[in-house]
Amino acid sequence: MTLCTPARKSNHHKTTRPRVQRPHSPPGGPRRFRIAGADLSASIAVFLIALPLSLGIALATGAPLQSGLVAAAVGGIVAGRFGGSPLQVSGPAAGLTVVTAELIQRYGWRTTCAITVLAGLAQLGLSVLRVARSALAVSPAIVHGMLAGIGVTIALAQLHIVLGGTPQSSAVDNVLGLPAQLADIHPSALAISALTVTVLLSWPKLPGRAGRLVRRVPAALVAVAGATAAAVVAGLSVPRVDLPSWSSHALPGLPEGPVLGIAAGVLTITLVTSVQSLLSAVAVDKLVAARADRSRSVPRSHLDRELAGQGAANMVSGALGGLPVAGVAVRSVANVSAGAVSRTSTMLHGLWIVLAALLLVPALDLIPLAALAALVMVVGIQMVSITHIRTVTRHREVVVYAVTTAGVVLVGILEGVALGIAVAIAVSLHRLARTRISREERDGNQLLHVRGQLTFLAVPRLSRALHQLPQGSHVVVELDGSFMDHAAYETLSEWTTGHIAHGGTVETTGPSGARIAEPSPAAASDSAAATCCRPWTPWHNHQCGELPAGGPAASPERSEGPDAPDEPAEPRRTSGLHLASGIGKFQRNTAPLVRDELARLAREGQRPSQLFLTCADSRLVTSMITSSGPGDLFTVRNVGNLVPLPGEESGDDSVAAAIEYAVDVLQVESITVCGHSGCGAMQALLGSAPDDPAVPQTPLRRWLRHGRPSLERMESRRHAWARISGRLPADAVEQLCLTNVVQQLEHLRAYESVARRLAEGSLTLHGVYFHVGEAQAYLLSGTDEVHSYDDVFTQVMPTAPGKTEAREVEAGETEARETREAAPREAGVRETARAS
Repeated sequence: MTLCTPARKSNHHKTTRPRVQRPHSPPGGPRRFRIAGADLSASIAVFLIALPLSLGIALATGAPLQSGLVAAAVGGIVAGRFGGSPLQVSGPAAGLTVVTAELIQRYGWRTTCAITVLAGLAQLGLSVLRVARSALAVSPAIVHGMLAGIGVTIALAQLHIVLGGTPQSSAVDNVLGLPAQLADIHPSALAISALTVTVLLSWPKLPGRAGRLVRRVPAALVAVAGATAAAVVAGLSVPRVDLPSWSSHALPGLPEGPVLGIAAGVLTITLVTSVQSLLSAVAVDKLVAARADRSRSVPRSHLDRELAGQGAANMVSGALGGLPVAGVAVRSVANVSAGAVSRTSTMLHGLWIVLAALLLVPALDLIPLAALAALVMVVGIQMVSITHIRTVTRHREVVVYAVTTAGVVLVGILEGVALGIAVAIAVSLHRLARTRISREERDGNQLLHVRGQLTFLAVPRLSRALHQLPQGSHVVVELDGSFMDHAAYETLSEWTTGHIAHGGTVETTGPSGARIAEPSPAAASDSAAATCCRPWTPWHNHQCGELPAGGPAASPERSEGPDAPDEPAEPRRTSGLHLASGIGKFQRNTAPLVRDELARLAREGQRPSQLFLTCADSRLVTSMITSSGPGDLFTVRNVGNLVPLPGEESGDDSVAAAIEYAVDVLQVESITVCGHSGCGAMQALLGSAPDDPAVPQTPLRRWLRHGRPSLERMESRRHAWARISGRLPADAVEQLCLTNVVQQLEHLRAYESVARRLAEGSLTLHGVYFHVGEAQAYLLSGTDEVHSYDDVFTQVMPTAPGKTEAREVEAGETEARETREAAPREAGVRETARAS
């Protein structure tokens, strides 16, 4: 059931490698390229926003105005095609304005283009190292502070152009030169700027039905177009856009300047573009997930691939004489809001930029520079977000935000970010070391309240407070924190043992009053039993060190790893003692907690919500991987999680009876077939020979014949090969394990009771694959449909307490590199299956 990796049609790779069918393509060959209507309309909306912004950002940096159009086109086409975030729009970003302006002023335009190429190469290197997610470890307060500092710097610089003057080289110089500029205002430039700002701010607030209709036109385009029309009609003499001929367009040259200075420039552009692009990609994922229309699934962002796409775009943009490229939040939000469903919209927007740069030069030359400066100034002001300030204030990180913002404005971006990181580390250490311990007496009980993290730094105060409590009293220790290190745990554990030994009682609770398991006195008295059993901790030989009465059965120091020496094992406790010890622990520790719930189930009877059919493998703990409890699952286990077709169970109808009872009597709402990695039944199927009368038909061989359809499905070319979270299975055994889940779901549909409930819409089928070694569950996509499956197992990822989401992986987005690597791998898996 392994899905073959899609073969891409390419004019550059014409080999004799056999072509394989895309898993989701219709019969008869690859799908034709089609443009969705939503992508077309979204691309036009993004183009109308990107065109004036690209010119404005180029003006703000002091670069040739055409460089903004080059960066916008390359960002749309190159980053859109090769990036890992399908709906993110890349181009010249306001966050890069200060960096680029400083590089141009210091090294010139041609060297700045070369620095952009080197920064793109650095991004490609980082993507190969797969460090994209490391950028998300930067505190949001630092990122917001960096953007706010850049916004302040941009606004101060563009204010001089709005007033008809020329900006200075730094934010401090722009502030100092502002009084002189206010004394020499140019009325025409100020009027055009005022009109641009007025339209830009009022356009989104137009009331009524007519307002809703006209608001579909981007405010930036309306503001710049209106200011241009007013300047032409009034005949104002103001500086305008002057796009030179493309024949004289400046291309990069060899870097000229100090090596350390150029390296710092490369590092700065790499840092800013990477962090901004990755954070924007994460924000786009959240916007896509919140969209009401989910008829077309959009894959989540692959951050390392997105970093590689941004690197490729920067290399191409720099080589063509364009500005640095990064993912832009404003254009990306517009793309998602316009209903884009694929990366086609991003690429089309880049194409429209190219056409505009070639065909609309006369119209672009009419735009007043003051209008573009006013547009960029408003964008800079909006980068100082009140929402971000409220967020960092609520999380007590306003100091980090303020220091980063001030550092970017006064010193520079790289230095400001470094200051922000230093302050963030200092704040974290302060919080880690700040622990408040208070004691009070309530209803004759002693209450010890610990607020903050319990580290070794707080051990002296904790020990002092604990030993001040009266002996023999009932103590409630309330831990209001999320971390406790080993030193603090040992202090609390040892005091608890001593306090209980002197006749007292101890109860440890969390901030909500929920009780936390604490070491028992009996366990603490025996060094071999010092470990407290907790749910789902490593449970090999996990009876908390309890030994039978005859003395030690096995040395606790004995190595049980794969490298243990080959020596006779000492006698271990018998299975009976093992079982009795476990039952005793249940009666002592677990039964008091579940007795009320089990009593309710005993009175009301069982009403499970689903039938869970899985393998009898001892490593598969159904209640653990489904977080279920008593009464939740009606579980059927057999060798290989097989569902025999109706009537094929000779002499044993146990599986069929369980299905009928669950569907007709218990009225379950869903049936789940769960396979797992390393299944012994699937290995036996691969190694079994065809039916041979000379081979004795043991019970196991007779049972495994129900898995033969799965083996035939895997070897058949009529069925798509299964994929697991966007990759091919590791070997033929994993391929058969995945195929078997899909095949057994098909067998379920042959049952009359199941088919009837499916037709009524009151029953759903689900497929699950559990990778034992990774402790990772995968869901079979498309299982809510009545007649088909996608044969793609998607990874179940944690998002928030009580919620999970499946990471969607679109097989059609597989890289050409993966195609080349996967084709021989598929052949090897198929060859292994045939040989077996």
